[in-house]
Amino acid sequence: MGRAIGSVAVGPAPDQRPGGPLHRETHIMTITTTANTSAPTRRASRSDIHIVREYPHPTEKIWRLLTDPTLIPLWTSTGKGGRPVGFSPVVGTRFKYVAKPMPGWSGIVECEVLEAREPFLLRYTWLGGEKDDLTTVTNALEPLGDGTRFTFDHTGFTGIGGFVVSRVLNTLR
Repeated sequence: MGRAIGSVAVGPAPDQRPGGPLHRETHIMTITTTANTSAPTRRASRSDIHIVREYPHPTEKIWRLLTDPTLIPLWTSTGKGGRPVGFSPVVGTRFKYVAKPMPGWSGIVECEVLEAREPFLLRYTWLGGEKDDLTTVTNALEPLGDGTRFTFDHTGFTGIGGFVVSRVLNTLR
């Protein structure tokens, strides 16, 4: 586990509208200098995104929110994110997130499922553009009493371009 460089408790998370299915009064966001990856020789990056949230819902419900194509857009980009095209939580599945294009970005993210262990782990690659780094997104779920601890890691950003992309993505989570 990495050395935490910041931790902030804030009001309702963007995907937790008051009265909504995931509402909770606070969430915790921690940005660390390292992250768990399947490649132990990978050097830590200050650009890695590491977010931990606790939800008062069973792991199976959170898994469904992460893997049901009709619900996935609610988790991405504060509920305005890309819709998954061709997604299935099966290793080897190639899929795309398709969102509204913006200047300098086509609106398409190419992905491939690397690991899926229902209802605990979903890991996939993320390529936002031909000049971007191939990065890895990891969603880990851990039962916690009557709820679930959700850990989101997005790792593999390199260079100044990777730092900028990670900061932009971090504002959308």
